[in-house]
Amino acid sequence: MVEEKDACVSIEAHQALLENINNKMPDEEDIINLSDLYKVFGDSTRLKILFVLFDRELCVYDISDALNISQSAISHQLKILKFNKLVKARREGKQMFYSLADNHIYTIIHQGFEHIKE
Repeated sequence: MVEEKDACVSIEAHQALLENINNKMPDEEDIINLSDLYKVFGDSTRLKILFVLFDRELCVYDISDALNISQSAISHQLKILKFNKLVKARREGKQMFYSLADNHIYTIIHQGFEHIKE
């Protein structure tokens, strides 16, 4: 609900304010890409996978075992995480090992937790 003190008293646009807002607004494509990124974080299984990868590299079997989720479900989620550049994979023989793509992922999740704990 808008308080009376916050309401506009005139119907004319505040041109300087609107120009300032428009100059700071990211491109539409960037907004869509950011929205898509946050959708990836919107799945609890994917978040759990990211948590177990915070400080270690693991294979699908170990992730599956740690989370008590089937290997096929983990593989499906890892494919989404890898496509969105949140995890990276390294092959060792016949086995693939997964880790966080970079420190940004940890930071995004950590800041999200700080926000919900406030």
